[in-house]
This record gives sequence, structure tokens and C-alpha cells, in this order.
Amino acid sequence: MRMLVKGAGVAGLTTAHELTRRGAEVLVVEKNPSVGGEASWRAGGMLAPFCERESGEKAVIALGQGAADWWEAALPGLVTFNGTLVVAPPRDTAELRRFSARTTGYRHLSAGEVAALEPGLAGRFRAGLFFADEAHLDPRQALEELHAKLTAMGVRFFFGDTEAPLHERFDRVVDCTGMAARQDLPDLRGVRGEMLYLETREVTLARPVRLIHPRFPVYVVPRGGGRFMVGATMIESADSGPVTARSLMELLNAAYALHPAFGEARIVEVSAGVRPAFPHNLPKIVERDGTIFINGFYRHGFLMAPAFARKAADIVFANHPAKDEPHETCRQRATA
Repeated sequence: MRMLVKGAGVAGLTTAHELTRRGAEVLVVEKNPSVGGEASWRAGGMLAPFCERESGEKAVIALGQGAADWWEAALPGLVTFNGTLVVAPPRDTAELRRFSARTTGYRHLSAGEVAALEPGLAGRFRAGLFFADEAHLDPRQALEELHAKLTAMGVRFFFGDTEAPLHERFDRVVDCTGMAARQDLPDLRGVRGEMLYLETREVTLARPVRLIHPRFPVYVVPRGGGRFMVGATMIESADSGPVTARSLMELLNAAYALHPAFGEARIVEVSAGVRPAFPHNLPKIVERDGTIFINGFYRHGFLMAPAFARKAADIVFANHPAKDEPHETCRQRATA
């Protein structure tokens, strides 16, 4: 079976992996010059289904719990299984209780237990929540390694020129192009996300730390080598322009609230992107005119892409959705 996958973000690459693993001949096209698409390159890489349940639906847990194992099986050694720490300034203790009421899979920590888990935060927080069964990865490393693995498996890639392979014949097409598919998926909307990278040797973290924020969840994710990703805003806008001063100040203030040493950190990158999302903020698969659309990952790309890649492969090879994963599949037929 010959397959065309449009988009080399996390959805496209994981789908290409599942299709190739099952015996398909796959070609991937990407309008950008390299892997990552628009949103995947700026992702946090937190495989945190329980934390994400705080602002999402129950399906986030059901679809995301297998993600860490999928990534570890696909790229051994990539995933760090150190859990997630959630903390809040003393004035926001009530918000920490609200966060805990919205999710599961955690245990409460005292100030001493927070310090034992993350010595660099000793004396800074009176309480916390620890989600021991969560994990994280470096999205950029994951994308590059998955691209290399797929190339070694025989997958062909076209970057920057999506017209080049269109003379070829394909049995099916899978569209994972995010906001570029908005014309075909009219209920898709853009959610702007802004993030930054800081560099300092004065802070050490072993796992992602989420800081309760009055407007949006702020997280700091260690990337190794003294670098930390700080993100991310959630603004109802499809504007992909530069990061705003307000957002930059909020992210920097959150990092400083987590640890004052971030005030002296170097800012090595600031960028913004647009996440594709459906009204319920959950991904879905839409079949239309021989094309399978996988879209709407919102802020859950690396967490949910493996489950939807498997589902897409089930559809391709069995010609019907599997019944063991609770997700929404929409079959639509064009009318004359």
C-alpha cells in the first residue's frame, strides 16, 4: 500500500511510523524546510495526561496514558520518567486545591517533600502535587530522531516543495497539516501559544514543574545543558506574529516566581505559534474523499499523537475504525 502523509509535525511523523511499521510505503511532504511543522517544534513535550485533565476532558487521560511507552519503544532512551511537580505561591494555595480536585494520579507534598524532590526549590513552596506516573521528552530531539529513523526505514521526505510528488499515485492520503487544513475543516480554530528558552547554570530541575498562574498554566521544562523551556500562553487567536511584551513579561515573571535565579538567565529564544484546535479541544479524525484528516491536537500533540497515529493505521489497513480507543471519528461525504 502506498501512502502520502502531508505534514512533518508530530502527527505526521507518528502516523508515518505506524503506517511504515505495518508495511506501507510512505512518502511525507512538508512545506517547511525541515521537520516540526508550525506548532510541534515549539511544544513543551510533557507526557502528562493527569495534569492535562485539569483543563481538559477525561479522554485526555484515556488517550494519553500510553504515550510515554510509545515514544520509549519508538526511540529508546528518549523519554525521562521523572513525573511532574505542580506548585503554587502561598497566596495561591486555594488554586492548588482546585487543580487537585480536577485531576487524579497525584500525591500531596509538604514543603520538605517538595525540597526532597527538587532540592533547587527548597524553602520556596509550602506544598505541591506530584504526578509520579508522568514523563517528558525533548520535542525537537524527538522530531529529528523520528525523522532519521523513518528515513532509515525507507520513508521518503519532500521538504519545501509539496507539489513535487503529486504526479505519483497513492492508495490513501493522510493530512496532518494543522491550521493549513482549515479550509477543509471549517470548525478548526487557532490558539496562539508563546514560549521562550532560558539558559542558566544556577537552576537545576529534574522534571517539568508547573506553576499555578491566574490566567494559564505556566510550566518550566528542563532541556539539559542549563536550558529550560518556559511556556506557554493560550490565546484565542490565529495570529502567528512575534511574542507580545505582555506575554513575555508574564512568562518571565512566572519563571522568576519559581526561582529568582531565572532573573539572571539568558534568553536564548522567544517564539510564537498557532495550535490547531476543535471546539472541544480534543483531536479527531475526519475521513473525506479518500483523505484522512488528523487534526486539532491543541496543546496535546506529543501526548495524543501516538494514539491517533495507531487509529489512522487501523482505518487504512482495516478500512474501519478500531473499537478499543475512545475518540471521535467523523466520516463525511462530499455532496455534488
